[in-house]
Amino acid sequence: MSSPPAVAADELVLAYGHRLALAPSTFTVPPGTSVALIGPNGSGKSTLLRAIAGLLPPRSGRLDVPARQTRAAVGLVLQTTDVDRSLPITVRETVTMARYATRGAVRRLDREDHAAVDRAMVRMAIADLAGRQLHELSGGQRQRVLVAQGLAQGADLLLLDEPVTALDVVSRRLILDAVAAERDAGRTVVLSTHDLGDARLADQVMLLANRLIARGPPGAVLTDHNLAAAYGGRLLMLPEGAVIIDDPHHHDHVEAAFRLGP
Repeated sequence: MSSPPAVAADELVLAYGHRLALAPSTFTVPPGTSVALIGPNGSGKSTLLRAIAGLLPPRSGRLDVPARQTRAAVGLVLQTTDVDRSLPITVRETVTMARYATRGAVRRLDREDHAAVDRAMVRMAIADLAGRQLHELSGGQRQRVLVAQGLAQGADLLLLDEPVTALDVVSRRLILDAVAAERDAGRTVVLSTHDLGDARLADQVMLLANRLIARGPPGAVLTDHNLAAAYGGRLLMLPEGAVIIDDPHHHDHVEAAFRLGP
C-alpha cells in the first residue's frame, strides 16, 4: 500500500485580505521527496510554505498536511534576518529551542534532545560557535543556525524559505547537502528558491506565478514555455540555449543564468 501524500491541495486559494497570493491550485507532494518552489518574487512561494506550516488558513479549497497532526512533525525555517543586539541568546540556545516543540516549554530536556542538538550543529558546522551570541554571526552563519534548528526538531516535513539566497559557498553547500540527506533519510523537504540550478537538484519542481504554472520533474517543468509563462518579459532566451532571468522585484536584483536541456 502506498503512503499518503505529505501535502495534498485541492483547488487551494491563498490570499492576504483582498490580495490574491495563489489562485485555485491542485497538487500533491509525495512523501520522502524534495520539492523546489520557484517563480518570480511575490509569486506565492513563501505564502504557500506558511500555509503548509499551518500559519495561514486557506481562503478556500482544501489543504491536507498529515504531519501537522503530530507534535513537531513540521519544521519551518525562514530566511535569516538581522538580530536584535540586545537579545542575549547563544547559538546553542537558538538550536535547542527546536526541542521544546516536542517536549514543551516547561519539560526538562533529556539526553536524546541534547544529542539531536549536537548532531544538527555538527551537520551545519557551527559546533565551534555554540557559545557565540547570535547577533555576532555573519548572515551565512546565522542561516546555518536556523537550518540546524530545523534539523534538530526532527520533523517529518521540513519547509525552508529561500535557505541559500545570497549565502557564501560553504553555507550553500552545507545547507543543500542537508536537504539531500533529509530526503535520503525518508523525510519530505519543500524549499523555495530563485535559483534555477538549485531547483534542478530537487526531485520535483513547482513553478508558481500566483498560480501553479507546472509541477513535476525539473526537466519537465523548467522548459522555455513554462518559464516564459511564469516570468513573462523578464525572461530572455539566448541563441545558444541559455536563459537569463532578470527579476527586478527580487531584493538582490540578481540575474540567474540557466541552460535548458540535459
